[in-house]
Amino acid sequence: MSLFTKIFGTYSDKQLKKIEPIVQKIEALSDKYANMSESELRGQTDILKGRLNNGETLDDILPEAFATVREASWRVLGKKHYRVQLIGGIVIHQGRIAEMRTGEGKTLMATLPAYLNALSGKGVHIVTVNDYLAKRDSEWMGNIYRYLGLEVGLIIQGLDTKERQKAYNADITYGTNNEFGFDYLRDNMVVYKNQIAQRGHEFAIVDEVDSILIDEARTPLIISGAGGESSEMYKKADEFVRRLKCYRIKEFDSKRSDEDIAEDYIVDEKARSCMFTANGLAKAEKHFGIENIGEGEHSELMHYLNNAIRARGIMQRDIDYVMQDGKVVIVDSFTGRIMPSRRFSNGLHQAIEAKEGVTVQNENRTQATVTFQNYFRKYKKLSGMTGTALTEEDEFREIYALDVVVIPTNKPMIRKDHNDVVYKTVNGKIEAIINQIQECRSKGQPVLVGTVSVDKSEFLSKILKARNIPHNVLNAKYHEKEAEIIA
Repeated sequence: MSLFTKIFGTYSDKQLKKIEPIVQKIEALSDKYANMSESELRGQTDILKGRLNNGETLDDILPEAFATVREASWRVLGKKHYRVQLIGGIVIHQGRIAEMRTGEGKTLMATLPAYLNALSGKGVHIVTVNDYLAKRDSEWMGNIYRYLGLEVGLIIQGLDTKERQKAYNADITYGTNNEFGFDYLRDNMVVYKNQIAQRGHEFAIVDEVDSILIDEARTPLIISGAGGESSEMYKKADEFVRRLKCYRIKEFDSKRSDEDIAEDYIVDEKARSCMFTANGLAKAEKHFGIENIGEGEHSELMHYLNNAIRARGIMQRDIDYVMQDGKVVIVDSFTGRIMPSRRFSNGLHQAIEAKEGVTVQNENRTQATVTFQNYFRKYKKLSGMTGTALTEEDEFREIYALDVVVIPTNKPMIRKDHNDVVYKTVNGKIEAIINQIQECRSKGQPVLVGTVSVDKSEFLSKILKARNIPHNVLNAKYHEKEAEIIA
């Protein structure tokens, strides 16, 4: 910490001082609301809505609204928001990002700004990273909203248009970033106005905001329609490519020409890209009876061949996708969950199907697409919460005009957040993981081990079995048993 910061305080310290008077007003109302009857407390929703209709603003009614939710939460869930959660709720309401340490209660904290903003009647979207969390929070936190007379909606996979419309018409709607984004695309493709599901983009609270708005920011959501039949060409391209030799590099060397490489195509593992060498193109010309494959008339053939080398060189089974009931099913690289209703775009899915020897579905053509970055910038007010946002503060400011306020912990931190440990070899790392697991088991501590892919989790499982260490494996192959495995 610099001398300047020690003397004048951090940016967050200054913002917290500005918020302090509002927090004191909320806490001063605690006894008043605790002494209210059930009907009086539930009646606060109509009273607050009336004040808004009479010209007051959300900021004017904030103390009373927060005090209402705080008391309702205590009566319904047996949980009363701590002072730091009140601070976080104010930050969220102001359209900013609240950084709160793991375990400080972000889920409960979000009920404060969600209730307040829902009183305007324009809808609040609470965005989570998966269906499980969306469903859990809509039911768990939904008890508070329903107690106070508000409707709660849930957007998950498998809903029809009417069910989605009903969920979006609720005062507060929970859902995943994927579902909100795809509903936006579908709404822009409908023919009739009464088929639109979303009713606007007023206010969003994004959980794990750094993951969704930064890590996945440029991930395109794509809706495709049926294209022409081309399965035979994918098979022919794969039959040709499977006989070629691959040259793998960790980082592309601009000084080295592909003409110096004897192999047929290059895979750049860091950039996740691939390209044919001069040798590979010459083989393609000979195989397909073409004089010059670089001519424009052969661009379609190159499309199939490029997808074939990408499917074989980059896309890995049990990492990027899994095989399920004879189908190629995508694994979400951010959540590790399978996405049965999604397909890779631009022919890549078909190329993988050809590689795996399953039925090649007809190629789809892109009909609508949007990135998370562009979608979430459509909200009139955007906010977020996470345990790690300060490191990306510059990106949040530049892209979304969002600032980050670090919320203090409710009690002094006793948990030790250790630095990363780097090992020279994979075997050394694995051995350290096993030793740590055994040490925790000897103390009776449960252990959660995260891996980056399905095959890594299964590799670790084999070693644990060999050491007679009982365990469960939860990965994309067993997502339906998630709750059972965790229990």
